[in-house]
Amino acid sequence: MGFAFDVAPDRPENIDTILNGLDRYNPETTGLFQEYVSQQCENQTYDCYANLALLKLYQFNPDRTRDETVTNILVKALTVFPSPDFNLGLSLLPPHVVAQTRLSSASGGPASGTLAEAVQHLTKLHHQLVNASYTAFWSTLDSDDLYADLVADVQGFEELMRVRIAVVVSQCMQEVQRDVLESWLNVSGEKFERFVREVCGWKIDGQTVKVPENKENSAQGTVVRETVKFEQFGRMVKRAYEQPA
Repeated sequence: MGFAFDVAPDRPENIDTILNGLDRYNPETTGLFQEYVSQQCENQTYDCYANLALLKLYQFNPDRTRDETVTNILVKALTVFPSPDFNLGLSLLPPHVVAQTRLSSASGGPASGTLAEAVQHLTKLHHQLVNASYTAFWSTLDSDDLYADLVADVQGFEELMRVRIAVVVSQCMQEVQRDVLESWLNVSGEKFERFVREVCGWKIDGQTVKVPENKENSAQGTVVRETVKFEQFGRMVKRAYEQPA
């Protein structure tokens, strides 16, 4: 069963109280929200609503902004793709930061060590994920030490991404070639087989991985019937004739 956008089952009571009261706009709560982001990173929990509330506080109180917390929020948002959470986070960042992320390497790109550089790197990962370029995603992740630094605070990041990719695959496929799935998950051999069988609950048949049928990956015909009474049709025709020339 899904949860409403503003609900998180693991949210502490004190954070819930703040979010449902006027204190969510109180700059003094910034430290509590920042600590909560750290807890999400350590405990593999996720609370988009609270994280966006913190980014909103940063908008009103830029002097309290912590770049590391901003990037952690965006990294956590990657782990729930293809939800809109990452783009929602970007929309709350300072305009000058977002503008700098659009600079190409040919024009110098964002300055090294800045928030804009970090966001640019994470945005590249996000684009690859939403475009289902999973092999490229892993290649990019391994291409620069900055990526390792950006995801370091999020415990089990790679495993979380494998699970998320597997979820997306299960929603659109009933079978996939083993070598293709290995590249998408960036894992092979016995570790791949263990992940597929124990984590996903799928079957390996030779060089093919079988995904159980579910309501998302099964093709189902839909018949739509619309009943229009003759009287309704007659009124439509009459109105057409009554329109002024």
